Amino acid sequence: MKRLKRAVGLSVIATLVAVMPVLALTEAETVEPLITEGMAISDSSTTSEDEPMVQSKVNSGKQVRQLYLEDAPLVEKYLLDGRLKDGDRALTAHLKLHVKDDQARFGLGVLQFLRALEELGQALTLYGLRTHNGHGLILPFLQLPATSNENCKKIDYLQARQIVDNLQKQLLEAETTLALVTDGDVKLPLHFAMIKLDFNGTSKHLSLSKEDDDSRSLWKLYAKLTNNKDIPITKAEEFYIKFDRGDVHWLRGYCHVLSTICDIYLAHDSKELFDRTAHVFFNKVDSPYQVLSKDQRNSDLGEDKLVFLDLIALLHLIRCDVVEPNRMASALNHMQAVIDQSRESWKWIMAETDDDHEWLPNPRQTGVIPNARVTESMVVAWSEIMNESEKILKGELLIPFWRDSANELLGDIDSSSESEHPRKVVGRGINLRKVFLEPRQFDLVLWAQGSAALPYLEKGKLTKGQTWKDLRGQFGNHFPGFALWFN
Repeated sequence: MKRLKRAVGLSVIATLVAVMPVLALTEAETVEPLITEGMAISDSSTTSEDEPMVQSKVNSGKQVRQLYLEDAPLVEKYLLDGRLKDGDRALTAHLKLHVKDDQARFGLGVLQFLRALEELGQALTLYGLRTHNGHGLILPFLQLPATSNENCKKIDYLQARQIVDNLQKQLLEAETTLALVTDGDVKLPLHFAMIKLDFNGTSKHLSLSKEDDDSRSLWKLYAKLTNNKDIPITKAEEFYIKFDRGDVHWLRGYCHVLSTICDIYLAHDSKELFDRTAHVFFNKVDSPYQVLSKDQRNSDLGEDKLVFLDLIALLHLIRCDVVEPNRMASALNHMQAVIDQSRESWKWIMAETDDDHEWLPNPRQTGVIPNARVTESMVVAWSEIMNESEKILKGELLIPFWRDSANELLGDIDSSSESEHPRKVVGRGINLRKVFLEPRQFDLVLWAQGSAALPYLEKGKLTKGQTWKDLRGQFGNHFPGFALWFN
């Protein structure tokens, strides 16, 4: 058996692989529980006559494994073959003739979501996003398993914005598709780890060998990203999930999570930041500062010191004017939608009475992630977290201002609170809703200092740090991992 290895970071591959799961394994008698940033493929997968069968055949000394699934959803063959564009066309045409086929609609939404991420990777590869040790693309909060492209095109600021805009449009297309699913009993069984994605765009132009084609499978991409070459194909083949109605809303929530990030980026003018620091992330940048590019350097300082200076400049230049204020309001709406979809997801999950290859189980079920148990107290705590977050988004609760002393924050206990965690009336707090509805220049340094927060300070109820500490405590030391999982 194998020991659990970290699978997920705060990245799109986290949304894609650990958020939907392609997870890992390694050497021990037991598989460790879900950890802060990772989940795992079970070593104890079993099959029965009525379950999907994974069969192996020996051919000329080589094992040729084939997946057999009776009544496989229409989308699976396109996902396993990595033909997402063809699948999009086929499922769209199918739904025009079979408008009530919610399994096909669910499948199309999943495919559109994965296609959005695939095309993001292809665009970044086209423009030569740098890789870290050959394992994946470097970008803040984003790591995709793609290769470095030294023969890339030059990228400029407008092209960078277009990449983000295209990503959001595709995410919202997927969300719109998923929103049309109405069947409470919808199921979408998938051999998830065997899905193929082409982050490099190589399959568009080349006739790939079987080895290169297989390397596009999510389990292979995961192995490359984590430098873990010991994941056997049998475990990947056995990683089988039956997504259901609760997972429809779960994925819709993640469409809104990523759309929030897109809107915040597009709302601001970051051209100066891009022009002066994009060479840190891309191989070829079209900007007025070519002297900064890697191939123009001849300094005796050394690469590490130059990168350090670039990072200082990057922090200094995160000072962006608002150019599309409506996008900040849109981001606020997306965050509210995340909360709404999370509640809807858990409503359906908690109503389930079966126990069938669950991605996100209720406390009475066993999920596909080994030893990762969901308890009633976790579900209650997550509901409280959503309630607290919603009140912050609505401006009903304020975020504590870090420059106020503890004495200034003390006030009368608010007995009207319905929560078991009493709040205190505070002197000042930040109204996050106004930050999005009345946006101003975003200056990271001045926000850290506190002066940029002054226009949004007001007196009112404060969300308490102890409340969040108590709620997080229900998940032990693994809250970030559970938060990614629970959505």
